[in-house]
Formats: sequence, C-alpha cells, structure tokens
Amino acid sequence: MNKTTIQSTPYGPVVIIWRMVGRVARIVRVLLSNSAASATERVSETYPDAHESSGEAIASVASGIRGLLEGEPIDLSLEVADLAQCREFQRRVLQAEHAIPRGGVSTYKLIALHLGVPGGARAVGHALANNPFPLIVPCHRAIRSDHGLGGYQGGVDMKRSLLSQEGIVLDDSGRVRCARFHYEMAEGSAK
Repeated sequence: MNKTTIQSTPYGPVVIIWRMVGRVARIVRVLLSNSAASATERVSETYPDAHESSGEAIASVASGIRGLLEGEPIDLSLEVADLAQCREFQRRVLQAEHAIPRGGVSTYKLIALHLGVPGGARAVGHALANNPFPLIVPCHRAIRSDHGLGGYQGGVDMKRSLLSQEGIVLDDSGRVRCARFHYEMAEGSAK
C-alpha cells in the first residue's frame, strides 16, 4: 500500500510517495509542483489508492527536501529510494547523477561516457527526465553540452534557482559558466 507525505516548500508542495518494504520505508516517487500542476493534484491522479502518512525516515527526507529548496546545503541519501523499480540503465544513471557533488554539474554526454555509453546523451537525458526521485537524485546538476540548462520536472526556474543556490553561475543567456564538469575526465577535456 502506497502512502504519501506532503511537504510545503517555497516552490509549492512536494509529495513523497512511499511504502514499507519489509520493515523499511522506501520512497517510490517524489512529485514536484510545477507551472502545469501542483504535486498534490498529480498524486491523486497517479496514485489514487495512496493515503497520507509519515514515519521517522520519511519525515527526515521531507524536512531535508524543504531545507534543500530553501537553499540549505543538504545532500539526501539514495538509500531510502526504491531503485528496484527502475531498469538497470536508469539505476546506473541515477547513481551517477547522485554522485555529482553540491556545487558541481555535468553534461548528459559526460554522464553517458562515464557509464560507457558513447552517444548515449539522449538516453541519459530521458532517464533523468523520468527520474522518480528528483531532489534525492539531484538531476538539476545535469545540463546540455552547450551549457544550456535542459529541462527539469519542477520547471526551468526551479532548476536555475537550485543551481544558483549551489554557487553555479549562469551567464546572461542562461547558460552555465563552469570551468570544470564532473566526469570530465571520461572524455579528456571536452565539455
């Protein structure tokens, strides 16, 4: 049985969908509010059987998500996420993305190269666009090779804000200005 925990944030409500797996709480999905719909509206469509509940581990994650969206330097553990629901490639992408430290960015292409999938930038982008755990897996830290932001489930404004809170500088055209990218060694010095 799926349960939900709703967390108020400066970007609107965030809904954490979770369930017990044995005696451990595992997050199934994190829904961000965006300009198209509030996360609370979307949860009733996507998980109509879910009921509101919380537990110590989930409350801690919810509090961490709120803090992160308020600009606090918080890194959320991937251990609480139910990665078993993802296919192997997406799991690998999510784990690689989770390893990008706060204040760092990478490109979809560099992540693909790191995973040993040359030419896999679109596949990485697709895996992150369907990231069931945004913020826990900080997919806002992946950008396009031309330094453009690309998309984000919470909207580009949220992505821009999260990057700015982490010290990432954007130029006047909205492109990331960065001297070094995470996983850059996977391709030498190319960006």
